Amino acid sequence: MFYKADHCVGGQLWLVLELCNGGSVTELVKSLLRCNQRLDEAVISYILHGALLGLQHLHNNQIIHRDVKGNNILLTTEGGVKLVDFGVSAQLTSTRLRRNTSVGTPFWMAPEVIACEQQYDSSYDARCDVWSLGITAIELGDGDPPLFDMHPVKTLFKIPRNPPPTLLHPEKWCEEFNHFISQCLIKDFEKRPSVTHLLDHPFIKGVHGKLLFLQKQLAKVLQDQKHLNPVVKTRHERMHTKRPYHVEDAEKYCLEDDLVNMEVLDEDTIIHQLQKRYVDLLIYTYVGDILIALNPFQNLSIYSPQFSRLYHGVKRASNPPHIFASADAAYQCMVTFSKDQCIVISGESGSGKTESAHLIVQHLTFLGKADNQTLREKILQVNSLVEAFGNACTAINDNSSRFGKYLEMMFTPTGAVMGARISEYLLEKSRVIKQAAGEKNFHIFYYIYAGLYHQKKLSEFRLPEEKPPRYIADETGRVMHDITSKESYRRQFEAIQHCFRIIGFTDKEVHSAYRILAGILNIGNIEFAAISSQHQTDKSEVPNAEALENAASVLCISPEELQEALTSHCVVTRGETIIRANTVDRASDVRDAMSKALYGRLFSWIVNRINTLLQPDKNICTADDGMNVGILDIFGFENFQRNSFEQLCINIANEQIQYYFNQHVFALEQMEYQNEGIDATLVEYEDNRPLLDMFLQKPLGLLALLDEESRFPQATDQTLVDKFEDNLRCKYFWRPKGMELCFGIQHYAGKVLYDASGVLEKNRDTLPADVVVILRASENQLLQQLFSIPLTKTGNLAQTKARITAASRSLPPHFSSGRLKVDTLEVIRHPEETTNMKGQTMASYFRYSLMDLLSKMVVGQPHFVRCIKPNDDRTALKFSTDKVRAQLRSTGILETVSIRQQGYSHRILFEEFVKRYYYLAFRAHQTPLASKESCIAILEKSRLDHWLLGKTKVFLKYYHVEQLNLLLREVIGRVVVLQAYAKGWLGARRYRRVREKREKGAVAIQSAWRGYDARRKFKKISNRRSESAVHIHAVLRSSGDHKSIPQAESSNGHAETSSTSPVTEKNWHSQAQSSSKGCDVFAGHSNKICHAAPDCPGLSPSRGAPAKSDSENGLAQKQRTPRRRCQEPKMLSSPEDTMYYNQLNGTLEYQGSKRKPRKLGQIKVLDGEDEYYKSLSPVDSIPEEDNSVHPFFFPSSSKGASFAQH
Repeated sequence: MFYKADHCVGGQLWLVLELCNGGSVTELVKSLLRCNQRLDEAVISYILHGALLGLQHLHNNQIIHRDVKGNNILLTTEGGVKLVDFGVSAQLTSTRLRRNTSVGTPFWMAPEVIACEQQYDSSYDARCDVWSLGITAIELGDGDPPLFDMHPVKTLFKIPRNPPPTLLHPEKWCEEFNHFISQCLIKDFEKRPSVTHLLDHPFIKGVHGKLLFLQKQLAKVLQDQKHLNPVVKTRHERMHTKRPYHVEDAEKYCLEDDLVNMEVLDEDTIIHQLQKRYVDLLIYTYVGDILIALNPFQNLSIYSPQFSRLYHGVKRASNPPHIFASADAAYQCMVTFSKDQCIVISGESGSGKTESAHLIVQHLTFLGKADNQTLREKILQVNSLVEAFGNACTAINDNSSRFGKYLEMMFTPTGAVMGARISEYLLEKSRVIKQAAGEKNFHIFYYIYAGLYHQKKLSEFRLPEEKPPRYIADETGRVMHDITSKESYRRQFEAIQHCFRIIGFTDKEVHSAYRILAGILNIGNIEFAAISSQHQTDKSEVPNAEALENAASVLCISPEELQEALTSHCVVTRGETIIRANTVDRASDVRDAMSKALYGRLFSWIVNRINTLLQPDKNICTADDGMNVGILDIFGFENFQRNSFEQLCINIANEQIQYYFNQHVFALEQMEYQNEGIDATLVEYEDNRPLLDMFLQKPLGLLALLDEESRFPQATDQTLVDKFEDNLRCKYFWRPKGMELCFGIQHYAGKVLYDASGVLEKNRDTLPADVVVILRASENQLLQQLFSIPLTKTGNLAQTKARITAASRSLPPHFSSGRLKVDTLEVIRHPEETTNMKGQTMASYFRYSLMDLLSKMVVGQPHFVRCIKPNDDRTALKFSTDKVRAQLRSTGILETVSIRQQGYSHRILFEEFVKRYYYLAFRAHQTPLASKESCIAILEKSRLDHWLLGKTKVFLKYYHVEQLNLLLREVIGRVVVLQAYAKGWLGARRYRRVREKREKGAVAIQSAWRGYDARRKFKKISNRRSESAVHIHAVLRSSGDHKSIPQAESSNGHAETSSTSPVTEKNWHSQAQSSSKGCDVFAGHSNKICHAAPDCPGLSPSRGAPAKSDSENGLAQKQRTPRRRCQEPKMLSSPEDTMYYNQLNGTLEYQGSKRKPRKLGQIKVLDGEDEYYKSLSPVDSIPEEDNSVHPFFFPSSSKGASFAQH
C-alpha cells in the first residue's frame, strides 16, 4: 500500500496485492516431512532472515505483528519470503511502548502476552514477536509448534508454566540453530534480544553473500514439491474464507434430516436411515423438535467457534442437524418469550450425554457473550472440575457420571450470560470404598496421586510411592505403574489445578481439599484385628499404627482420638454414657462410613463453592430478574452383570426422566386434544407411571419398604427381599428361583436383575457421632466447616447465604482460631445436626432429590436430546442394529415420530398468542382482542397451514413456532430500522435547533461586545482630544505673548532667518514635546499658523518671524504649483515625516468613523503643504544633531543649503 500524489485528481491510495504461489512455509515443511525430507538449515536461516527484515521494518515504525507463525510467512515461486497478515497488529505510541491485550494464536503466543489475560498490570513490547519467531523456527524444523496436540486453552495454561520449548531432536540440528531458538525463547522478555540483535546472530549472518543462491535453492524446492504434490485448480476456483458444515448434496439430505418427513414410518426404516447417516458421520438427526445423537466414539471437527457462528439465530432447516441447533433453539425461545428453558439429555451409560452437555454449555456461552470474559471462562471450566470429582471409569464407560447434575445458566433479560448454578444429586459415595471388577474409583484420586508423585510431594501427604492405597488398588496390580508412567494423569492434574485457579478457589482451599483426599486414601489403609481374651472376643484394635498416624496427621486430628472413635462407640441409656467396643466388622464399617462422609461432603462443598463464585453480580442483574437455561446430565440407564443398590437408584431416576418425556410428548398433548375439542388421532405409547408408583408410593412402595426394614436392628438382606416379594405384587417385579438374595424389575429399557447383598447397610449410611466430634475438632479449617454445616433433605451440604471468600470466613466463631479454642461441649452437644442419625436414609435422600430435580425441570420449556449408543465395544463407525433397536424401543422413538407427524406439539392460549404475534397482522398502535378472529388473522397473514384452533388455544406443528419467530424477528427488524431513521431525523432536527440557538447567542454576545468595545474606544479618543486641545490652547496662548523678530529679505528673494533667544526656543521645544498626544490636531491647523514663501518657507509667527505683506502672500499663492488629481503623493523622507503622516491619518480615521469619509480631493491639508514637502527632500533634511528647531517646522533652502550650516 502506498500513496500516489496527483495534482489533477488529488491524492490516491494504492493497494498492491502480490500472489504468492509458493504457499506458506508450513505447507512446504509438512509436504517435505510427508516425503521423509526436511528443509536445509541454510534455507531455514534464509526464511528466518526474510522474516526478521520484515519485523525490523515494523518495529522501526513502532508496530508489532503479534501473529508471527508459519502460515503467515508466504513464499513466491521465485523463492521470495513475504511476512503477511496484519489483522491483529498494533501500533505502539511513543509515550507508552507497551500493550496489555492478549491477542494472537495460542501456540505461538509469548508468556507475557498470555499473562495479560489474567494480570491486569502486565504488559509486553515488540519482543513478543521474537518469541513467536522462535516457535516458528521450531515449526520449520519439526513441522508443528510445541503443544500442537493439546487444546488451545490448555496451551495457554502450559506456556507460561513450562520451560522454554526446544526442537524434538536438537541433536539432529546444528548448534547455531539451537542457540538461535534458545535466544528467541527466553521467557523474561526484558532479557530477550530484539530483532536487530538477532540479525547479527551467527545462524542468520551465515546467509550474507548467499541470498541469491539460497533464493534459487528455495525456488527449486518449491518447484519439486509442486510436481510431487500437484494442486488441481479449476477455472472457477474461489477462495473460501469460511468453510461451513456443508453437505455436498444439500437437497438430498434436507428431507432426511428429519425423520418426520419420511413417508414410510416403521422401525426398520428408521434404523436404516440412522445407520446410513452414521456411516457418513452425520451423527445428529431430528425427530421434529427432538434431537437424536449417536455417539461417534471419535473426535469430530464440527464443534469449533466457526460452527457456533453458523448455528446462531438462523432457521433450523438452513443447516444440518447439530447439538448447537438445540442449544440455539432453547436460547432463542428464552430471549423471545422471556421464559426459562430446560434441555433434558437422556440415554444409557456410554451414549455421550456428558459430552453433549459440554457442547451445549459451550454454545450457550458463545450465544450469551458478556463483557466479562473471565465469567465465560469459569463456566466452561466448571464441568471439567465437577466431573473429575464425580465421574469414574466403569465397565462400559471410561468417563461415566456417578452423580446427577443439573446446571442452570443464568442470563440477563437481554440474553447475556451472568452466572451459573449447579445442583448435584445422588453421588455414588460407595465407589470410594469399593469398586466392582474392571472399574475404578473417582478420577480425582488418580489425578492427585500422579500430580503429587511428579511434584515429589507424596511424603508430605503421607502417601506411599510403591504400594497403592487400598481404595484405588485393583486386581491387576498395575495402578502405581499407570499413575507414574501415564502422562494423561499428570496432565489432568495440571488441568484440575488450572480449573481451581480460573474458577476462583484460593490456594489454601485447594491445599485443604488435597489433604482431605489424601486423608481418605490413608484411612482406607487402616486395618483392624480382633483382641481375644477370656471374657471378650469381639473387641478390635489397630495392629499397624503407621496408617492410623498417617491419616490423623493429614487430617490434623489426634491419632489416639481417631483410634478410639473407630474401635468404640458411646451409648447413652438412662442418662448414663456407656462406651462399647466395636467388632472388627463394625470398626471397618465405621472406617468406610467416615471415608464416604468425607468425600461426599467435600464434593458438596466444592459444588457450593462454585455456586458462590459464579453467582450473578447484583450490580448487573439480580437472579430473580434474569432467565435460566437448565441442562440435565444424569447417569444413564445401567444393566451390569451384578447390579446393586446404586444401579437401582440410577434406573429409578431414569424411569422418572422417561416419565417426564412421556408426559410432555404424549400425555399432556393428547389430554389437551380432548379438552379443546380437537379431532386428532391418539398415539399409543408405553406409560411407565405404574412402575414409578411401585417405586415411590407410600407406604407399600419399594423405597418405603426399604426404609421400613432399615429401621429394624435385626433386619437382614434376606428379610428385605422377602418383604419385597410379599408386598410388591405386580407385573413389574419378580423373584428368580434359586437365587435367594436377588429380585428383578421390568424397566422401560428392559429387565434388570438386582443383588440385595448389603442393600440395608448402604441405605442406612450411618456415621457415628464420635467421628463427627473428632472431625469437628480438626485443625484443618475446611474439615471443620464440612462437619459444621447441616445437611439438606437431599443429603447435600446446605448452601451458606453469605458470600464465602475464604474457607475460614464461613466457620463458626469458635473454630476460627484453630483447635485450641474449640468448645468441646458445644461440639458434642449437637453432633446429629450434620449426620443422618435422625432417620434419614439414602432412599429418603433419593426421593427428595427426585422431587427437587423435577421442581426445577417443570418450570422451563423442555427440549429433548436422546443419546444413542451404537455399539457396546466403543468402536468408531460400528453400528449394531440390535443394540440401537433396543434403545429406540425403550425410548419410544417410533411413537415420538408418529405423534410429531400427526400431532401439535405447541399449544398456545389465544391471549398469549395475540400478545406475542400481533405485530404480524396488526399495526403497532392497535390493541386486538384475544379472540379466534385475531388469531386467524395472524395465522393467515403469516401464510401457515395445518394449524388448528381449539376452544382457548392455538394448536401448531413443531415447525410453526420457528416460522412465526423468524417472521416476528423480521418485522421487529424493520421496526428497528424505522425507529433508527426516525430517531436520526429527530436528532438531526434537535441538533439544528440547538446549533441555531447557539449561533444566535454568539451573535448577541458579539454585538454586545462590539458595542462595549466601541464605547470604550470612543471614550478613550474623547479623552485624548480633550487633553490635546488643552495643550494646543496652552501653546497658542503662550506663543502670542512673545515678540516677533524682524525678518530681513534680500533683493534676490532669499530670506535670511534669525533664531530667537535660546530660552525662547527651548521653551517652545519643550512645550511641543509635551503636547505629542495632540500632534494630529495641531498638524491639522498648520495651514493657518504657518505661511511659506515660494522659495523659502517662513517661520511661524510664534518663532518671531516677520509677517509678510498681503501682496507677497498673494504672489506666493499664485506662484505655487497646485498638485493635480491622481498625482502621486510626495515621498516621505525622514522619520519625522512618517510620524507626522501616521498621526494625521489617525485623526482622519477617527473623523471618518463618525461621519462619511471625504474624497481624496477634499483633503486640503496635504494639498496646502506642497512647498513644505518640497523642503523635506533627502538632501535638505535637517540633521539629527540640530535640536534647536521645533520638530513641526523644518526651515531649509531650496538650493541645498542646510539650516545647520547657517
